[in-house]
Amino acid sequence: MNNNKDNNQKSGYRVRRSSMSREEARKKTVRRPPESPRIPEQTSGDTDRIRYTKADYAKGIVPEAPPVQEAPKPKKKARKNDFIKPTDIVRVKGSYDRILLILVIVLTLFGLVMDFSASYAYSFSRYGDSFHYVRRQAIFALGGFAAMLVIMRFDYRWMRKATVPAFIIVCILLVLVLVKGVASGVAQRWIGVGPITIQPSEFMKTAIVLLLALYVARNQDRITNYRNFWQSSLYGMFIPTIVVGIACGLIALEKHFSGTIIVFLIGMVVIFAGGARKGWFIGAGIGAALVIIPAIFTVPYARERVDMWLHPENYSPTGKIWQTLQGLYAVGSGGLFGVGLGNSRQKHLYVSQPQNDFVFSIIAEELGFAGSLFVIVLFMLLVWRGFVIALKAPDTFSSLVVIGLTSKVALQAILNIAVVTNTIPNTGISLPFFSYGGTALLVQLAEMGIILAISRYSYQKNTL
Repeated sequence: MNNNKDNNQKSGYRVRRSSMSREEARKKTVRRPPESPRIPEQTSGDTDRIRYTKADYAKGIVPEAPPVQEAPKPKKKARKNDFIKPTDIVRVKGSYDRILLILVIVLTLFGLVMDFSASYAYSFSRYGDSFHYVRRQAIFALGGFAAMLVIMRFDYRWMRKATVPAFIIVCILLVLVLVKGVASGVAQRWIGVGPITIQPSEFMKTAIVLLLALYVARNQDRITNYRNFWQSSLYGMFIPTIVVGIACGLIALEKHFSGTIIVFLIGMVVIFAGGARKGWFIGAGIGAALVIIPAIFTVPYARERVDMWLHPENYSPTGKIWQTLQGLYAVGSGGLFGVGLGNSRQKHLYVSQPQNDFVFSIIAEELGFAGSLFVIVLFMLLVWRGFVIALKAPDTFSSLVVIGLTSKVALQAILNIAVVTNTIPNTGISLPFFSYGGTALLVQLAEMGIILAISRYSYQKNTL
């Protein structure tokens, strides 16, 4: 009985002690109503906060806190390096490639010194002013340095938008040369702008590099899709070759054989570096030979140049082969250390216009083998720095631009030295930074500004 009594008390039932039966007592039993949740008191002066007691927490009547909603994050502004993958390591350098900048300054100043040394005798005999050529070259050098300093401070990606319009403008200028150009000898290559003349073919050397670099950057997936032979061939070789052919054709109409060769070689370098099928370059070489060789033997101007190289004995030493022979005499008389700066004998009206394409022969005569080697080493260092920058460039476009512009300097230096030493026929290729030519020097320094602008950025893949 005591156990039943305790159980009834624990279960919450109240049983009257009477003579009623158990069944009647069960019907009369009233269950206690559940306790209503206590409404917590609010603190005075603060209607948003509710004060709960420990008993409220024990009974579980405290409502759960609502989930905290994070404030919307502000949209990030587009940054300069958004095109680079987040899994890559990117380092934006605060300064330019100092080695390249020093090399450019040394080459330009050295070029002005040798330009004056080579030209003062010819300049005095023609104009009565020994400083005529070097003064004009110095003016273009100052303009080139100004252009380089301006370009190197800009983000190089602005060139993407300016590439196609620039190429079209240069093509129009090349057409104007054929209509209203200024002739010199047998060639008509310049446009008169007030007291100065400009050579649009020099601008084309830069424009073709920028255009092909932009084209490859936009179509790289198609170019490198080697499983699809026709697609990779169409986008990797046929279309860019047509573009190069248009540029070469416009320059060839000016009877600028050396400029045509340079533009063609630069174009092939950029296409090759862009990932085109290697087998097509064999075909391109054969195709170029099939075009160039007949042109050499059918175009009188080119045929004569090659014939003088192959058979110099058929020409009078005082005739058209005079320049080549006098250049070789200058190179041979230099010896190991040369006859001294300013002491050249061949520049005294023996080498015709020695400040132009044959300035290297005067360098070899006055500074000897040591001076010639020093010039070659300077060009090698410049090319080396260019390819170092190209390997670290942040994208395909910038890398190909640096490769193309650096290759242009290398090709012109190699071909010019080969012409002076009579290794190849005389094609009229100038020596970068040294040969007299205002437009060429201005463009070369502007190109160095582009490379220096790209050198501020480097890109390394995360291999961890």
